Amino acid sequence: MRLFKYTVSMTCKLYFGMGQTLVLNASYEPLNITSWRRAVILMIKGKAESLEEDKTYSIHSGKKLPTVIRLRYYVKVPFREVSLTRKNILLRDNNSCQYCNYRGSDLSIDHVTTACLRCNVQKGNRTPEEANMPLKRRPYRPLSNLNFEATRQIDSGKHKEWSKYVIGVAI
Repeated sequence: MRLFKYTVSMTCKLYFGMGQTLVLNASYEPLNITSWRRAVILMIKGKAESLEEDKTYSIHSGKKLPTVIRLRYYVKVPFREVSLTRKNILLRDNNSCQYCNYRGSDLSIDHVTTACLRCNVQKGNRTPEEANMPLKRRPYRPLSNLNFEATRQIDSGKHKEWSKYVIGVAI
């Protein structure tokens, strides 16, 4: 009976999206996002340590659900530049116009930022300063696909504690 109760509560936790854990390298740089189960296994094996925990939930005898773990050894990751595709620019800009924060299906790319059609036409062939249309967020080259997902999780309010570890996230 006890095992069944544990399984049901973990299933509920995963259903609400709280089962994700940010994995950091030994140097505190983000590596990936994994499941809480994989994070706990890495901690049990002594390969990782917990940095941030979900205080509202205990997984076993006082151990809290880890939301951020750090590997005890350094993993060398080869540098790969993220290409500036339409999809990546929309992801970076959180699928919203960088001039008026409009969210919808009729977004376009205005040089290197996301703009709604109305703002894109209003701006025309001028710089944002010339058109007196300041950008909500300064454009930057996307760092990695992990950065997109982590930023999405932070912006949604699910994992605000991740903002300390992810570069380029405005709090």
